[in-house]
Amino acid sequence: MYKNLFNKVAAVMLIFSGFLSACSEKPKEVKRPNILFIMSDDHTTQAVGVYGSRLAQLNPTPNIDALAKEGVVFDNCYVTNSICTPSRACIISGQYSNVNGVLDLEGTIGDKQYLPREMKKLGYQTAMIGKWHLHAEPSAFDYYKVLVGHGGQGEYFNPVFIEKGMKYEFPANKNTETLKTEGHSTDVITDITLDYLKNRDKTKPFFLMHHYKAPHDLFEFAPRYKDYLEDTFIPEPASLYDNENNGSVGTKGYNDELIHIIGSSVSHRNTIRNMGMHMKIDQDIPDPEYTKLAYQEYLKRYLRCVKGVDDNLARLFDYLKKEGLWENTIIVYTGDQGFMLGEHDYIDKRWMYEESMRMPFIVHYPAKIKADQRTDAIINNTDFAPTLIEMAGGTVPEYMQGKSFKTILETGQEPEGWKDATYYRYWMHMAHRHANPAHFGVRTKDYKLIFFYGRYWVDTDDPNAEWNKKSWGNDFTRHTPPAWELYDLRKDPKEMNNVYDNPDYAQVKVMMKEKLKALREEIGDTDEDYPHIKKIVDEYWDK
Repeated sequence: MYKNLFNKVAAVMLIFSGFLSACSEKPKEVKRPNILFIMSDDHTTQAVGVYGSRLAQLNPTPNIDALAKEGVVFDNCYVTNSICTPSRACIISGQYSNVNGVLDLEGTIGDKQYLPREMKKLGYQTAMIGKWHLHAEPSAFDYYKVLVGHGGQGEYFNPVFIEKGMKYEFPANKNTETLKTEGHSTDVITDITLDYLKNRDKTKPFFLMHHYKAPHDLFEFAPRYKDYLEDTFIPEPASLYDNENNGSVGTKGYNDELIHIIGSSVSHRNTIRNMGMHMKIDQDIPDPEYTKLAYQEYLKRYLRCVKGVDDNLARLFDYLKKEGLWENTIIVYTGDQGFMLGEHDYIDKRWMYEESMRMPFIVHYPAKIKADQRTDAIINNTDFAPTLIEMAGGTVPEYMQGKSFKTILETGQEPEGWKDATYYRYWMHMAHRHANPAHFGVRTKDYKLIFFYGRYWVDTDDPNAEWNKKSWGNDFTRHTPPAWELYDLRKDPKEMNNVYDNPDYAQVKVMMKEKLKALREEIGDTDEDYPHIKKIVDEYWDK
């Protein structure tokens, strides 16, 4: 009897002690992923092999393509303001230009460096290396080493940097204390990042923004690439020579009187700024020979810079694999916007046309993302910060306007109610001799609607208005004709036929304007603070 009683008591005590032990155990900490956000400057989808453009046959990016093969490729990722500083501001703040206050290249992000701040709250050590180009000190990062020469653009060769702990000055001048380096910027930036990774606090996950200057103009490549593609014919876009029915009076003027001014070109068309001038092509050579020579030299220099980026990423990826970081690191590859590589006889970015607006966006994270995926879900650069915060285990702050696409990354499916359109606005106007008129618009998977309102955001007709009149190459006071453009992207993915005045698209116009109006109201971009622009919008809305 006593023996049975003893056994029962012992069993109860064993169970109770196990319960106490379980209660006293600390919950296991979730191992947060490292995050490596890689961004090149002006690296457009046409020059990324996995996007399958006319340049894919040249195999310009084997290492980026291999990364994409093991992750997910976004086919509909778009910038909201296709110019360096504003795009970077949207990424770092999760807000549109009208809210973060960085409308143009002279805007400053100030204390709205929200992404690194939120990452720090989650226990990340944060770092920014390479091209910052947001003017204000990147003070929200635990560590930074950023390009400061050439107005924040940085030099291609022997670039100078300011590092955390030094006195930060912008713009840097000859008296500014900087760290001098030797070599090509793409190599140097990679060296700095590798050094950071080797010496970081390995007890914490890292959030590292690794930003290249390349392939920004004027495409100064490392000498080792001088023979790359030298004897190769670079495929040309058909629209380089025949732009068909692309554009409007907003981009050409009435009776084409502005075609020699608006939109920097490859060819002789733009007499103020064309790529042949930059490539030192003999100005006396007539078109189309001049165009061919300028295009070939332009693309070869650009692709040599891209080659430098891709080769350096191999170095970076090899380090992550060697150190056992590959599986638990979210790697993002993107460009700060698209870039015109001769399409429509345009160069540079700024346009809402597809090649300028579309961003490469690739995510690799073996722990959570299935390999070899593609999605046509629409995302834009205000969505990056919310997504990375959620992927890191955080909650998206209400002040961010972007939406997290974490679900799309992990399931490959768009959640119910996901956006069916994205908003775009180029706030600058007739700037830097590229001379792109100010415009805004909306893109869905099937259509694109653009309105060129043709006015600088400062009312230059107001005698009391102030703006930077010394800003290089700007023609802000020139008003250009307002005009609408509509493209059927299902039938016309290269945007060669503006169907705005085609009666068959009357209902599409109504639908797209409704979407445009709704998006403008949603993000608070209704021009109440810019009455000279609102007047134009109201006058032409139904025309």
